[in-house]
Amino acid sequence: MLLALLLLSAAVYFVALGNSAIWDANEAFYVETPREMLEANDLVNPSFNYLPRFNKPVLSYWIVAALYKVFGVSVAVQRLGIALGALLIIACAYVLASLAGERDRASPERSSILDGRSSAGLWAAAMLAAAPRLVMFARRIFIDIWITAFLSLTLVFFALSERYPERRRTFLVLMYVSVGCGVLTKGPVAIALPALAFALYLLVTRELRRVTRMLIPLGAVIIAAIAVPWYAALYHEHGSAYITSFLVGENLERYTQGLGVQQHRGPWFYLPVVLSDSFPASALLFAAAAAWKQRTRVETLLWCWIAAIVGFFSLSAGKQDLYIFPIVAAVAALAGMAIERGLTLPSMQNWVTRTLAATGALLALAGGGVLFLFNTAGRVYALDAALTIGAIGLAGGVATLFLGLSRRTVAAALVLLAAIVAVDWAFVVRVLPEFERYKPVPVFSRVLQQRLAPGDLVAHYQVALPSMVFYLRRHVDQYFDAPPFVSAMTSRKTVYAVLSADDYTSLAPAIGGRTCVIDRRATFEVKLRQVLKRQPLPELLLISNRCPP
Repeated sequence: MLLALLLLSAAVYFVALGNSAIWDANEAFYVETPREMLEANDLVNPSFNYLPRFNKPVLSYWIVAALYKVFGVSVAVQRLGIALGALLIIACAYVLASLAGERDRASPERSSILDGRSSAGLWAAAMLAAAPRLVMFARRIFIDIWITAFLSLTLVFFALSERYPERRRTFLVLMYVSVGCGVLTKGPVAIALPALAFALYLLVTRELRRVTRMLIPLGAVIIAAIAVPWYAALYHEHGSAYITSFLVGENLERYTQGLGVQQHRGPWFYLPVVLSDSFPASALLFAAAAAWKQRTRVETLLWCWIAAIVGFFSLSAGKQDLYIFPIVAAVAALAGMAIERGLTLPSMQNWVTRTLAATGALLALAGGGVLFLFNTAGRVYALDAALTIGAIGLAGGVATLFLGLSRRTVAAALVLLAAIVAVDWAFVVRVLPEFERYKPVPVFSRVLQQRLAPGDLVAHYQVALPSMVFYLRRHVDQYFDAPPFVSAMTSRKTVYAVLSADDYTSLAPAIGGRTCVIDRRATFEVKLRQVLKRQPLPELLLISNRCPP
């Protein structure tokens, strides 16, 4: 049953990959930039909107470009790349939990790297595969999925080097290859986070002197061999400007000054993020912590990995929830071990069953909340599929709560997993297609394709809709200040522009008499408080300064 749930939960990542439009804004960059690189026959210089884009390293773009070359250019192909990254993270959770649960090395029953308490690995992988946040991110957040995959591989190979010292050199070489790929995906953070986590682990285990056996000089050579060639090519063409801007602006300044973060987030910001990112596995962290005295060396490593990453970013000025996403495989592995102990150790059964009961209660509340927000309390934010998802969550949560209170550990865990997997499938198959009506870009793009002539301009005013570049295959002007936008709309050129209904109203005295509304669409980019208050959906307008008589 557990294996069937794991396969079912993993399969959802590859279902109907093209059944929804591009998500603005993150996904648009990883759909369009590789396409422009292939169009220009230039794999050194990333561009987006036909302008240089050097705020991230290039490996993510190369992965998508390679898939485009094999399967053709489409949103579904790009999402295949994200799904493969998610599958790699899930596999890492399986390996880590299996390593953490292995029998003692002296046991005659040990015969392979992944033997021992194999069910811990299955529980970890199934819970992480079912995690709604991972399912959602695997549909839209390419770079964060892949940096998480490379960092998870880094952790796996280090854990293997610890568990099998006779093969330490091989595993450390593979670890440094993973670090190098991470550097070429996200930058120096792929070095800093593992270094901090592994140093903490050696400190906790009182083996800090073993740092001399980490093959650091060889590792530096491997990382440099992977990451330096692209940076060298970049320096050869453009000098140090783009490299300095990335290293200082995208890394140092973002960490120390919070570059690009609009609101202040305190030191406890990441605590709820830890619990939500890998739910339901994260709920079992409390049970895993209760077994602290029984922990294995690999479990100590997993705790150090989580503490180092969460602690590092908790001290930063710029906090984003996705920054700590690389902990999810470690969290799932600890959860898998917690369930394993709950099934085999009487002292842990109460912890696990009570945790499962509490998790069931949370799922039931979430299901009820979905029914209230999107189905029963008005039609402004209605989604027809909400009834299905809400009912599954409510019924599955209540059943898990009852089974947990009845101390039926296996049944409670399986029902919880089955309910969340069903929610995932309903979300992908029903909610995402239904949500398309709140994505205005594909509709606006189809309207524009029928009207645009050579020399016409397309513009956005104070809206972030980069996916339109992909759908139109042309440059889109971006305006953030009123005077230049008004100047463009009152020029002799034909201009088509997208802006909010509120902004159009405020600019009406300057441009209203010269423009007309071609199309208007509701959008769902709203805050929870607006949903609770049943405020009307905001509208985006497609306007033009060339109107029919």
